Amino acid sequence: MAYDVIVIGSGPGGYVAAIRASQLGYKTAIVERESLGGICLNWGCIPTKALLKSAQVMDYMNHAADYGIQVSDFKADFGGIVKRSRGVADKMSKGIQFLMKKNKIDVLTGMGKVNNKKEVEVTGSDGKTTAHPAKHIIIATGGRARQLPNLPIDGKNIIGYREAMVLPTQPKSMIVVGSGAIGVEFAYFYHSIGTKVTIVEFMPRIVPVEDEDISKELEKSFKKKGITIMTNASVEKVESTKGGVKATVKTAAGEEVLEADVVLSAVGVVANIENIGLEGVGVKTDKGKITVDKYYKTNVDGIYAIGDCVPGQALAHVASKEAVICVEAFAKADGKHHHQPEPLDYGNVPGCTYCTPEVASVGMTEKQAKEAGYEVKVGKFPFSASGKASAAGTPEGFVKVIFDAKYGEWLGTHMIGANVTELIAETVVARKLETTWQEVLDSIHPHPTMSESVKDAIEVALGEAIHL
Repeated sequence: MAYDVIVIGSGPGGYVAAIRASQLGYKTAIVERESLGGICLNWGCIPTKALLKSAQVMDYMNHAADYGIQVSDFKADFGGIVKRSRGVADKMSKGIQFLMKKNKIDVLTGMGKVNNKKEVEVTGSDGKTTAHPAKHIIIATGGRARQLPNLPIDGKNIIGYREAMVLPTQPKSMIVVGSGAIGVEFAYFYHSIGTKVTIVEFMPRIVPVEDEDISKELEKSFKKKGITIMTNASVEKVESTKGGVKATVKTAAGEEVLEADVVLSAVGVVANIENIGLEGVGVKTDKGKITVDKYYKTNVDGIYAIGDCVPGQALAHVASKEAVICVEAFAKADGKHHHQPEPLDYGNVPGCTYCTPEVASVGMTEKQAKEAGYEVKVGKFPFSASGKASAAGTPEGFVKVIFDAKYGEWLGTHMIGANVTELIAETVVARKLETTWQEVLDSIHPHPTMSESVKDAIEVALGEAIHL
C-alpha cells in the first residue's frame, strides 16, 4: 500500500510525527518492530518513573516518624514493584494504540528499511517482506544502551537499563558504571529498596553535564544516604564469580577490586541506524548519527530523521518537538500547513533527572556563561529557607539562577530538590520570551510553593534577598 508519510519507529519522536502528519491530512503509516511507544514508554522514561515512585514511597515509610506517623512491619516487594512498573508501561503503550486508531494511522508491525525506490520495506516476524511507497519517509529509530569493549552486556552479570527494570530477584549489591541520568536514577532506586550500591564515574564528578554546584549537592546527598561514589575511576575488567562479579576499578590511587551481585552499565546510548537501508540510498551519517538540516531533512530528498538517531540531546521531549517541526516544514512546502515552523533552539532544552533529590536544568552553567564572556549575576536560594519545602519535609537542595549582569538576560537555571523537574518550565518559557530578571520579579509567585524559590534566587542574585 502507498502512503503519503511513513514513519519508522514509534517512540516519542515517531508516534508524534505520525499523529501530526495525520492531522495535516497525510495518509500515514508507522512501522514498529516491538511495542508502540518505543523505548521511552516501554523501557525508559515511563517505567523507570514508576520504579522511582516505589522507591520514594519506601523513603516515606522509612521516615514516617518524622511526619508523626508510626509504621511498622513493612518491606519492599521487589516482584510487586517490577509488576507495577510493567503495568504502567503496558497501559501507556495501549494508549498509543488508541491514538493510532483515533488518528487513522496504519501500524505496520516489523522491521523497517528504506530502499532506493522511495519505499519502506517491512519485514515481519514471519520473515515476509512487503514494500510501501511513500512521498515522505521519517526515520525515528531511537537508540540503545552503549556498550564499552570491556563491559559487554550479557544480561546476567553485566546488565543494561532494560535488564535493570525486570531483574527476577533483587540484587544484594550492585555496581553502577556511569553517573548520568540513567545511572543515578537506578542507583537511587536500588539503594532505596535495600541494595548496596556503588557508583563508578570516569569524570571528576557525578552528573558531569550539570552545573558543578548541582554535582556537589547530589554527591553529598547520595553519600549521606549510604551510596558509595568513586569519581575519576574506571572499570577495567569484570570477572564472573560463584556469587556474582568481581570488578577491577582503576583510580588515581591505583587499582581496587569490588565484589557485587551485578554490574549495571549506564554509559550512555548509541543510535539505531544499522540495517535500515541508509547506505543503500546514500543517506549521510557522521559519528554514528544521521546528518540533517534544521528541518530534519537528510541529503536524500524525501527522507528525514529525528530523535536519538540525529545530533542533539537524546531526550524524549526533544524528539517530540523535532517531530512536529519536521512534519510542519514539509507540510508547508506541500501547501498543507500555513507557516514555516521555527527551528528548535537546542540551547533552551530542559534536562531532568528523577532520582531523589531531583535535578533539573536549562541553559548555561555558571562556568559556561563565564567562558562565553558574560559578566554574570548568580543567585542561589536553598530549599531549607522555603516554607513549603520545610512543611513537606523536603528541605534538601536549592535553586541557582544565572543572569547577564549587563542586560539582565536569563542565561540558565539549575535546580536540585523535591519536584524541581516540575519547576524548570518557567525558565524555559521565560528564556524563550527573552525575559529579564525584572519581569520575573514583577510576576507574583504563589505562596507557599517550591516555585517561589525561583523568584527568591533572583532576589539573591540582585542583592535584594528578603527570605534569606
